Amino acid sequence: MPGVPAFELIAHRITWSLRFLLGVLAWQKNFAALQPAFASTRVIGLNLLSSVLLATNWSIYVWAVNRGQVIETSLGYFLVPLVNVALGSMLLHERLRPLQWLSIGCAALGVGLLLFRVGHVPWIALWLAGTWSSYGLLKKKSTLGSVVGLTVETVLLFPIAVALLVWWHHTGVGALGRVDARTQGFMLAAGIVTAVPLLLFAFGAQRLRLTTLGLLQYLAPSVQFFIGLCLYQSLHKYVHRLA
Repeated sequence: MPGVPAFELIAHRITWSLRFLLGVLAWQKNFAALQPAFASTRVIGLNLLSSVLLATNWSIYVWAVNRGQVIETSLGYFLVPLVNVALGSMLLHERLRPLQWLSIGCAALGVGLLLFRVGHVPWIALWLAGTWSSYGLLKKKSTLGSVVGLTVETVLLFPIAVALLVWWHHTGVGALGRVDARTQGFMLAAGIVTAVPLLLFAFGAQRLRLTTLGLLQYLAPSVQFFIGLCLYQSLHKYVHRLA
């Protein structure tokens, strides 16, 4: 998002996501479901770990996209299904059918070719794949519902996010109120845009095998890759010709 630093955008995503999630819990009249999540040190620790993984993934992704690394970020999410299959096989003892192994083999070959053509160690892709796959594994093992689990994660991140936003606004570097109305609208809408896909992901992660979830996740990076290739790369070439 032009004019908004990556970490500030993440802070907005956390802040407005929490407002949206609390609204959902209020509509469900289900605030009592939050109590068990804070009654156990182990549950708090697991949710804190998942929230750190999620925030790290967001930060790397937004920072990379703002720097024009759209294709490498898509490569990271192409790696996610392969990492999910590995985690599902080794840690959850999930088994694939022969045709699924064939699909995974073809995908691994394609991703390997993309990695080779990058020409350098794709740290952005590796970090994105590692953090998102680890987050998916924790959601798979979580005993909390999708809404409650995501709310707890967001609550744990909220104090840091709101403190940073207040500080940035106080020092005059915050974007809110200092950018155009369109950009401010995007920032305020970040709560819904962030929370809804994560709720659906958490809902599916608890009901599908990790390997199945990984295979379904090829859709997002495929769309992202074509956006990066056809829109951003084409736009860059067009601007270059005008210059």
